[in-house]
Amino acid sequence: MSTNSSPLDFSNQTVIVTGGGKGVGLGITKSFLAAGANVVICGRSELESLPEVNGNEAVFVTADVRDVEQVNHVVDVAVEKFKSLNVLINNAGGAPYADAATASPRFSEKIIGLNLIAPLNFAQAANRVMQEQDSGGSIINIASVSATRPSPGTAAYGAAKAGLLNLTMSLGVEWAPKVRVNAAICGMIKTELAHLHYGDEESIKSVEATVPLGRLANPSDIGDTCLYLASPLASYVTGSTITVHGGGEKPAFLDASEANK
Repeated sequence: MSTNSSPLDFSNQTVIVTGGGKGVGLGITKSFLAAGANVVICGRSELESLPEVNGNEAVFVTADVRDVEQVNHVVDVAVEKFKSLNVLINNAGGAPYADAATASPRFSEKIIGLNLIAPLNFAQAANRVMQEQDSGGSIINIASVSATRPSPGTAAYGAAKAGLLNLTMSLGVEWAPKVRVNAAICGMIKTELAHLHYGDEESIKSVEATVPLGRLANPSDIGDTCLYLASPLASYVTGSTITVHGGGEKPAFLDASEANK
């Protein structure tokens, strides 16, 4: 990692953030740009403007992370331009609502492909580079609380994210000691699309009241977590998960028992 005095100084380090141009990915991108990193982001659609912090601008590569050749191209661009690959953040993912009883096999395959197979393929491509570097590297998989609790309406997504956690543990063992592999289990996050999940501002306030810390996460909260996991501060952390959910959700039985008192 960085040889600078600050463990959170990523100057001269190269970071790939999949889906790094919007939402949670944008928060992660900005955190690493602010830390001085060379950041390469990818997505299926061109961006109107590139993320930039203090004059440090991200590099964008058009790519569908479900296509292995395009994944390899993103890694090649990063290495050719910046001569190294130090950090990979597997952030791209997601799923629309779907009733598990009627979801088509093709739909389920696509969701699992995006949220589990694509991160594996990207991790393999990054690992091939990182294993050859003296500095090794760090891979961080962005997971979800859907991996560790029921995920009604997004069952395939929850199953894929659960698989991503097991994948993280397995790769942490296989690729040590040169490459560390960790995951961030993320809770509810206030992005530009939060209204699609949680409703209008009043509804969002009601949702926030269910979180022990009293708010939804900001994308920067996830970015800061990734900075830690990628830094020397986490040099003895691999095959692990860190949960970023503001304390989680209060057990439903507590409200039910209060109502009957």
